[in-house]
Amino acid sequence: MGMLEGKVALVTGGRGGIGRAIVSRFLREGAVVYAADLTQRGSLDTHDDDGSRFVKLDVTQEAGAKAAMEQVAADEGKLDILVNAAGIEIEKTIEDTSLEEWNRSFAVNVTGTFLTSKYALALMRRAAGGGNTASLINFGSYDGFIADPGLAAYCATKGAVHALTRAMACDHGPEGIRVNAICPGYVDTPMLQSFFTGEGSGGGGKTIDQLQQAVRDVHPMRSYGTAEDIANLVNWLASDEARYASGQLWVLDGGLSAQVQQMKL
Repeated sequence: MGMLEGKVALVTGGRGGIGRAIVSRFLREGAVVYAADLTQRGSLDTHDDDGSRFVKLDVTQEAGAKAAMEQVAADEGKLDILVNAAGIEIEKTIEDTSLEEWNRSFAVNVTGTFLTSKYALALMRRAAGGGNTASLINFGSYDGFIADPGLAAYCATKGAVHALTRAMACDHGPEGIRVNAICPGYVDTPMLQSFFTGEGSGGGGKTIDQLQQAVRDVHPMRSYGTAEDIANLVNWLASDEARYASGQLWVLDGGLSAQVQQMKL
């Protein structure tokens, strides 16, 4: 029997790199899973008949967030798990960031988290109670604590998600709804590959292979993470084993943020 047997989950960004890994893990653990994204193929540009239920969703649109939750309500009558994994990254300083880009970053990363959570709460209350808890998992970043150069808007949005996570945990804990945030470091996803080719990486003409190795070398674990690494932690937080875990920012970065970078020889 899987860890999530009998539970209903919705994952935004469910056709992206990390989102798809979370959906797959939830399915293996026995959950009914809704994969919500802009397209069926997602950022990986592949279509897998994995058994999840696809929901077309632009997280920046209130009507779409409301409709997605209405669909879950009609099908299942409750929602045990919400994972807000949809996100974008803009590789610029604030001087080079347009107002449109700034607003788009906040619309997806922060407002999207707000909207899907807002319309999920009534369904999550139905799943909680009687000793059960519902689990709402946001996606922050280690960039919400410390900063990579050239990611100003992204860092700002993730700091906002961290604060929102704590506030939601305080507000909805009495209702049996646990709220946590996963804060990844470097994870092998399409977003990371885009970072390697963008100006924000400070590549200076290095090849992709050289940049990837440089990133591995700066980590105490001498590697960066995989989407499955993130999905493992998300799965635990979604499960009943984590019934007392709430209001926390769970950093998963191979030890990167534990070290003083200028001391690395």
